[in-house]
Amino acid sequence: MNILVIGSGGREHALAWKFSKSPHVSKIYCYPGNDGILGADILSIELKNGESLVDIAMSHKIDLTVVGPEHYLCDGIVDQFREKKLTIFGPDKNAAQLEGSKWFAKEFMNRYNIPTAKAQVFTNESDAIEYVEKNGVPVVIKADGLAAGKGVTVAMSPQQAIDAIQHCFEGAFGDAGYEVVVEEYLEGEEASILAFVDHHTIKPLASSQDHKRLNDNDKGPNTGGMGAYSPAPIIDKKMWQRIDELILQPFLKGCQTDKLDYRGIIYAGIMLTEAGPKVLEFNVRFGDPETQAVLYRMKSDLAQAMLMTIDNRLADYEFEWEDQSAVCVVLVSGGYPGNYEKGHQIFGIEDAEKVGVKVFHAGTKRDNEHLSNSGGRVLGVTAKGDSLDEAVNHAYNGVKKISWTGMYYRSDIARKAL
Repeated sequence: MNILVIGSGGREHALAWKFSKSPHVSKIYCYPGNDGILGADILSIELKNGESLVDIAMSHKIDLTVVGPEHYLCDGIVDQFREKKLTIFGPDKNAAQLEGSKWFAKEFMNRYNIPTAKAQVFTNESDAIEYVEKNGVPVVIKADGLAAGKGVTVAMSPQQAIDAIQHCFEGAFGDAGYEVVVEEYLEGEEASILAFVDHHTIKPLASSQDHKRLNDNDKGPNTGGMGAYSPAPIIDKKMWQRIDELILQPFLKGCQTDKLDYRGIIYAGIMLTEAGPKVLEFNVRFGDPETQAVLYRMKSDLAQAMLMTIDNRLADYEFEWEDQSAVCVVLVSGGYPGNYEKGHQIFGIEDAEKVGVKVFHAGTKRDNEHLSNSGGRVLGVTAKGDSLDEAVNHAYNGVKKISWTGMYYRSDIARKAL
């Protein structure tokens, strides 16, 4: 079958790499892709004269389309494809509001008794500030809409909260910040739970844990993700049971009751508090960089799993996993997540892969045989090991082989688990 992967980051590279392992897949296309995704045809074309990705899928005889970035899903790409009887993995526009609007997701969780932080939504700056001054800190300030993982501030002081609120209403995140959610601060350890969902069934993938903050020891600003590991030891058998009972099954019931056409993946960011697991947010697509770590351990045929999910036959599919652990360390451009320099030549990727790691590309560009950094998050150095400690060591051995001017990374990925 022919597969189209939509997106350009490390997540999409990992998806394309995993599809390439399937005997059922004959051709892989990526739009817009990046210059490091080898083994796939990169459709780096500009859509013109009303042309859409539907037209691209039809002209290339695509049998399965998989969407990486959330904005395509929230804009209704699934609806557009299904109108033309094209096979696509993901929720429709209505269901994608679970990520597109944090308040929509919060109301969904409250309606179906899914444990989450208490919150209020505000449409003007003064009311939000008054609420914070009345209720105190710490508190979490969130732009209601899509902000590429950067619209969340954990405010430990009143001034930090006020600055974050003003930042949103001043237009830092465009339309995403015109409504602001002020949320209870939860303490505990975070975990990422990804699960496939169809109209009848929900099945989790292997557990993982992301590292959102820029610097070691979870300091600095939030980013799109600085690294991940799988499995997360904190998610033991007992915790899995609680997550299934309190979060996954109520989520499925909510989708059924609300008649949400959800045939895709749900990614729940969960805080493991003393009172039990609570959902921080829902994402309606694969996480990045969790996908790199999780898919590196997956033995199952990803394309077949997706097709069965789309056909509402997920109940008949069983995922298989390698016993090994996997770790992904993200290498970013200096200055990320703020302004950063690009165009610096990257050295050492081939040397890194010779020591046994897989390097997934995100913000890279090839020019005259030289590869350079072209984005904030540039590479995801991913490794496996018989233990998490071994996987960490393998990953950082790979990292040490790679360099470019201004390259930055965290040195403590998976340290919590160790």
